Amino acid sequence: MEKQETIVPVLAGIIENADGRILLTRRKPHLSNAGKWEFPGGKLRPGEQPPACLQRELREELGIDVRVNDPFEIVNFTYDRGHILLIAYRCQYRGGTIRMVDHDRYEWVRPEDLLKYDLSAADIPIAQKLVAIHTGR
Repeated sequence: MEKQETIVPVLAGIIENADGRILLTRRKPHLSNAGKWEFPGGKLRPGEQPPACLQRELREELGIDVRVNDPFEIVNFTYDRGHILLIAYRCQYRGGTIRMVDHDRYEWVRPEDLLKYDLSAADIPIAQKLVAIHTGR
């Protein structure tokens, strides 16, 4: 019998500040996707609701509070280490001083500049869609 692949549900926040810039964070060198920029978030725990999960992850990893809005994009992606289902939500930054746990840098980026960063592969389709919306292309 063939072993069934486990799909890990992961949530990402497209966090927008009052200036319309979007938060990108860069993974620390010792972690998976080291040095890659991403929309921050984390794994969905069994029984956890996605908005609550995203709020928890962003508080734990970055020390920030967000309002989670509607889902924006879903990406199925297979890395060497496994398969993820990445669900990206639009979010509004509500406050908190950003601190680094799994990341070593962060930047507030204009939407049209997102693809200038070395993004994690699963995050690229999300960035492409955001750029298309903001540039009309």
